[in-house]
Amino acid sequence: MSSGDHPLLQGELRLAGRLDGRFFDLLAALALTGSLQRAARAAGYSYKGAWLVLDAATALTHSPLVESATGGPGGGGTRLTAEGQALLAAWRELQSRHQAFLREQAAWLQTQPALDALLKRMSMKTTARNQFHGRIAGVNPGPATTTVRITLDGGQEVTASLTTQAAQELQVQTGKEALALVKSSEVVLVTDFGGYRLSARNQLAGTVSRLQRGAVSSLVGLTLPGGAVVTASVTNDAVDALGLAAGQAATAVFKAYAVMLAVRGEPGQAG
Repeated sequence: MSSGDHPLLQGELRLAGRLDGRFFDLLAALALTGSLQRAARAAGYSYKGAWLVLDAATALTHSPLVESATGGPGGGGTRLTAEGQALLAAWRELQSRHQAFLREQAAWLQTQPALDALLKRMSMKTTARNQFHGRIAGVNPGPATTTVRITLDGGQEVTASLTTQAAQELQVQTGKEALALVKSSEVVLVTDFGGYRLSARNQLAGTVSRLQRGAVSSLVGLTLPGGAVVTASVTNDAVDALGLAAGQAATAVFKAYAVMLAVRGEPGQAG
């Protein structure tokens, strides 16, 4: 298992807080080519930039890391000094130990299923502001559309409507871990139903906990019992009309078709 197998378990090794992998790529290329110009190009530096970083490293080590040779049977060039070679060898050994450490921690995480699942959920990157974690509580397949009920960690229930083909491809089934993703623009806030009932399947009651006003619209955070937060994108006119303020009770309403479902695949399964 490599450190890349766990997206959130990563670490960058630096020496003296400044000498990173790119710098040591420069040293390795120098050792291989004997040409600072070619080594700089390989490591992504300009020729001047390579000299500057080498000068800065020399100031840290108090010993020259490279030396230049001119003329002679072998021609000119730049090569690592004994100190430069020793530093490069030390880096390679430390890199090997660093990767071994990350693999060890990744293996430990696999013995902590709750923590591992939390970190993996954090690694998913989407533009949807609302990502609700839970488990599939029910599946109602139809010829063209399947509805899926997800029980959230806080006890609330969210219903998603997706094509039956998509449900089959996701291998949706009761008990599976899932994420319900909803764009903030799809969420409608209701402060008073006025005796009416809405057709939208998803209605989550909570308390306004955040109001971030922009030039045209505002982001309103609604905290649900249990701590989950629903974010809605609301026009400033609507905020003023509803008199929205922190501490106010409200209900987040969104339709089932606005919910995008993400289901964790089994080990070795694509997706």
